[in-house]
This record gives sequence, C-alpha cells and structure tokens, in this order.
Amino acid sequence: MLSVSNLSVQFGKRVLFDEVNVAFVQGNCYGIIGANGAGKSTFLKILSGKMEPTSGHIHLEPGKRMSVLEQDHNAYDEFPVLEAVMMGNTPLYSIKKQIDALYADYTDENAEKIGELQVQFEEMNGWNAESDAAALLSNLGISESLHYTGMKDMDSKLKVRVLLAQALFGNPDVLIMDEPTNDLDYETIQWLEHFLAGYENTVIVVSHDRHFLDAVCTHIADIDFGKINLFSGNYTFWYESSQLAARQRAQQNKKAEEKARELQEFIQRFSANVAKSKQATSRKKMLEKLKVEDIKPSSRRYPAIIFEQEREAGDQILNVENLSATTEDGDMLFSNVDINLAKGDKVAIISRDSRASTAFYEIVTGNLKAQTGEYRWGVTTTQAYLPANNDDFFNEGIHLVDWLRQWTKTEEEREEVYIRGFLGKMLFSGEEALKKSTVLSGGEKVRCMLSRMMLLRANVLLLDEPTNHLDLESITAFNNSLKNFKGTVLLTTHDHAFVQSVANRIIEITPKGVIDRYLTFDEYMSDKAIKQQREKMYAVPV
Repeated sequence: MLSVSNLSVQFGKRVLFDEVNVAFVQGNCYGIIGANGAGKSTFLKILSGKMEPTSGHIHLEPGKRMSVLEQDHNAYDEFPVLEAVMMGNTPLYSIKKQIDALYADYTDENAEKIGELQVQFEEMNGWNAESDAAALLSNLGISESLHYTGMKDMDSKLKVRVLLAQALFGNPDVLIMDEPTNDLDYETIQWLEHFLAGYENTVIVVSHDRHFLDAVCTHIADIDFGKINLFSGNYTFWYESSQLAARQRAQQNKKAEEKARELQEFIQRFSANVAKSKQATSRKKMLEKLKVEDIKPSSRRYPAIIFEQEREAGDQILNVENLSATTEDGDMLFSNVDINLAKGDKVAIISRDSRASTAFYEIVTGNLKAQTGEYRWGVTTTQAYLPANNDDFFNEGIHLVDWLRQWTKTEEEREEVYIRGFLGKMLFSGEEALKKSTVLSGGEKVRCMLSRMMLLRANVLLLDEPTNHLDLESITAFNNSLKNFKGTVLLTTHDHAFVQSVANRIIEITPKGVIDRYLTFDEYMSDKAIKQQREKMYAVPV
C-alpha cells in the first residue's frame, strides 16, 4: 500500500538514512523506533510529503488516502471544533464546501452540478460525516457542548484530542501518527489502543509509550545504522529478541544447537501472546519461521541508572493531613487529602487533572503553600525530586561537571572524576560532560536531573512525569532501576508500563478527597467499585 524505495537522507556530512527500502501493507500497525536523533520524526515527515528526501521516493497506492496527525496545534484556530475534525478527510470536506458554496449562490445552472457532487458525497458516506466526527470527539473526551466551539478557544490539551480525531476521521487507508498519546489520560489512551487494535488499514506510529506499542503494533520498524529493519511482533518482542541476540553474540563459544533451542523457547513464549488476536495465527507462523541469524543486537546505548540510599529510612515516611490546593483562579485541584506513607511503598499519585498532581509534589517539597492542611516527613527521610518542569535548574551557562558539582557535599564528591562517573552513567562521557547546561535538549536535561538524583542518594524519590522527553532506552533503564530501588517512590506518569511495573499502591487525589488502595495500576483501573467512586469524586454539581 505504501512503499519506500532507495530512500537516502543526508544533512551536510551526516547520513541519516542510506538506501532504505521498506513496504507498509494493509492491516498492519508499524511502530517506528530508534534512538534519539535516529530520524523517526524525519521519516514520518518524508512519508507524509512534508519533507523531501535527498534521494529515493515514496509511493502510495493510487486511490488510497493518507491521514497525518497534525503537530501544529494552532493550524485550525479559525475553525469550529467539529469542522476541524471533518477537514481531516480532505476529499470529503472539499466536496462538502463546494456543495455549500453552490447552495449559497443557487441557480438553475448549478443544480446539475450540485446533484453530481451529492452523489459523490453520498458514496463517501458524507451524510453521516457530522455524526461520525461527533462520535470520535466524544470517545476522545470532548463533550458535545464543545463541538461548535472555536479551536482558538480550546484548552491546549483538548486541542490535541481534536487533532487526533481529525487524523482518525473518515477511516484513512494510511494513518501516520507521531506521539499520539501525548497529553491523553489513561482512559483515552485505552480507547485509542482498542480503536487501533481493530483498525483494518495501515498504521505507522512513533511513540515512547511501551504499553501502547505493545497493544497496537503488529510490526516494529527499527531505525539503526541508517537502515530500517522490519520485525514481526510488538515492542517487547523486539526488545527481548534484540537482548537475546546480544547475549548470544557475547557468548561466541555457545553451540549453534543451544542458540537455536534458546531462540525457539523464546519464540514459543511470545507466540502465545501476540498483540492483535485477529492476526494471531499468521503472526505465530511468522515467528516460528524466525531463525537465529534473523535477529540482530541493537546498537542502542542504555544509561546505567542506579539509585542507592545513603541511609535506610525508618518506618515513618510521610504523613499528610487535610491537604487541599486550588488554582490561582480558585478552582479546586484537590481537598481533604490524608495520606500516611509506609516504608517500601511505591505509590502512583494520579489525578484526572495533571495540575493537581504537580501541585501535590510542589507542596510536599516545600515549593508551594497548601490552601489547608499540613505534611510531615519522617526524620530519617531524605528526598530527591524530579519535577515535570525542570527549566529552573538550567539557567546558568556552566558545563555539566560544574552543574552537577552544585549538589555535592564532601571534597571527595567534588572531584571531577567522581562527578564524571555519575554523568557517564547517563551517557555524558568525554566532551559531552563539558556541554553547557543552557544548550541541552529536553531529554538531556532529564538525564542530568537523574544524575543529580543518583548523586543525592536519597531514600525517597518523587517523580512528576519522569519519562517526558526520554527515549525508549532511557525509559527502559529508568523503569528497571525503580523496580530494584529499595526505598520509597512517589511517581506520576502517563507511561502505563512504567506505573504498572513499579507502583504497589495507587493514591488518586480529587476535588472531593482521596482514593487510596494497595493495588497495581491495572487492578485499580479495572475495579468497578473504584470506577463508580471515581465518577462521584470528579462529578461537578449542577
């Protein structure tokens, strides 16, 4: 359906893609993965025609329609929400506008033209366009009361959902999406996962959400060494197979029969748990045909994130009593929050309003004053905080060695070799450690903040959206480190796999109080009684 032939992309002397040939076929969902800077977003721009390659070409099967998730959130500010969604199906919207224009200036001469256009409109299911667009918006959490609101008047996070509805509208033959889960809550992401898992056309997606990639992808397209290699299976299958290949390569003396047996056991385990049930049989056959030489170790570099405690905390960690917070406009973020944290708790702090969870962290770290209530940290606790917005940490134009030195306590810690050790674990080695702190990318800033947290050796970690800006390699390493950490963790994240694998307790803060359960995230979200309680806690009085 969509093919890439002899694609090369070069910026100056840097070769991003070198003679890439790949085909994307109907019925499959392809997850595009690669290290930061590998060219994932560039590749999507080339596929969608927004960027020209250095050489090679893209071929879309004649008569097929491509839809792309819009990245410019202000591109449709002059239109009402419902109309912006329908504009996603360009041919249908064009016919609709022609019909409207002809009716506005109706004459006997253009009556025949209107009739011809209406036949085309009906063939494209145009008469149901508004109701279909409205249904998409409702499924994505945009209430009917907002459907005729101007896009310029929409909250930025709701705009993202409208643009997602626009991309999905009209059942496009090829759907291209770059980070579609950004700014979506868990329920909306779950709806999108189900929608795409049953989607019968071609989907090409870039995402750092591993749970999302596992739920929707039938194939992984791995950008590595300037090439794109396709693998059957979801992200976890690709990751574990590449790790298996790396282990086998490291064990050069292992006999071929042993390698083949190890691979076969691995494939059998994954064959029983494929992503799309309707394609389970064909994918299982593909996996069973996989040979040892077909899987290759990745060139990815994984940071070494190791959190250690300078001292173990006592039993008393954090006590919160009657805490409440409002916005500057007086809107209630949360109220009546009573929490007593125990040693070893790994808590997911969740809320439907991200401002609420951020306010909670800012209050208990002493950066913000609560509306009511108080909190007390245990005397044996030490805290390390990773805020959602870390810009204030990077205002001084100093190199990273001096930047990290600000949080050292002893002469030994101030030694450059000691500091470089922490930076090196986060992939800032050699000249990279002398970068100025003011020129870092978002992902580099987060890795610096993680170096700082490791240096502090705290026994309580507070993490507000810690995976923002990180690549999959850093997220995976971070996730594993928190699972192994012996101290206490409070975290808020939209990364489903992250929270499910780390948290053993869920605390939801709402405008009407708190819900507190010792459950995994999946258990919490699937509990019917909790779901009913949540709806009451967020209900707005009429």
